[in-house]
Amino acid sequence: MQSRWFEFGGDTIVRADKYIRLASDLQSRIGWIFSKVPLTATNWEIEFEFKIHGKGNLHGDGMALWITKQRATGGPIFGSVDKFEGLGIFFDTYKNNRPGVTFPYVMAMVGDGQTSYDKNNDGKDQELAGCSARGIRGAAIPTKARLTYFQDQSLKLELRYKSEDEWTLCFETGAVAIPSVAYLGFSAETGELSDNFDIISVETKNMYTTVASSEARVEASSSGKSKARPKARRVGGGWGWFFVKIVLVGVAIGGGYVGWTMYKTSKRHSRFD
Repeated sequence: MQSRWFEFGGDTIVRADKYIRLASDLQSRIGWIFSKVPLTATNWEIEFEFKIHGKGNLHGDGMALWITKQRATGGPIFGSVDKFEGLGIFFDTYKNNRPGVTFPYVMAMVGDGQTSYDKNNDGKDQELAGCSARGIRGAAIPTKARLTYFQDQSLKLELRYKSEDEWTLCFETGAVAIPSVAYLGFSAETGELSDNFDIISVETKNMYTTVASSEARVEASSSGKSKARPKARRVGGGWGWFFVKIVLVGVAIGGGYVGWTMYKTSKRHSRFD
C-alpha cells in the first residue's frame, strides 16, 4: 500500500475502515507515518483523535506528534529519531524516573538537532511545557488533542478525554521556533510493556490572528473564563493532502478549505494511490 502524499513504516498497520495503528499491544514495536509534503502554513491548528488502549494493568511506552525537519525514519524516541530538529509532542504512558509526576504525561520538546531526549528521566530536562493526563489511556470517550500555533507568538495544546464537551488546557507557551521546512507525522513505541496506539482522524486548519472581536469564537478556558479564540481561515495551503490520501472519503475541500482528514470510513470506502 503506497501513496504519493504520505509514507509509513515500521510496525504501522493501516486499517482504512477503522484506524492507523502505529504500534500494537505487543512487545518491542515501533511505527510511524509522515507526510511527504512539508508544512508551509505559518499559523495553524492540528486536531486529531487517537486511542491508547490494551490489555493488562502495566503498559507503555508512548506515542508522539512531530513537526520536524526529519521525517519517515524509525527510532528510539516514541518510534522516531532522537536529536530531531523541530517540535515533538510526547504522550508518555510509562514513568521511568520522574518523582512527583502523575502519568500518563504529555509534554512538548523543541529539538535543535543536537540535543538528545533523556528517556531514562522521561525528558525532564528537555521539557518545554507539559501536563499530567490521568485517564487519557483507555478513556470512556473518544480522546482528542488540539495543537494551535502562531508563529512568533504562541503554542497551545488542549486535550479532550474527560467528557465530550470539555477541553482541558495542557499548556500554553510563548513563541516557539519551528524549521521553515517541516513535516507532520505521528509515531509510537512499545518496549517490555505495550499498548495499542491508534490514530483515528486528523484535521488541520490555517489560522489567522487579526480578526475583529465579533468574528472570534468564544470558548471557556480551563479557569472557567471566556476568551476569544482566533478563527480558522478557510484558504488554500501547501500541506493539505497528508491524510486525505490515507483514507479518501470524499472530504469536502470546497471553498479552498485547508484541511486533511483521516476518517473512520465504515460508510465510505477508501482508495490509495
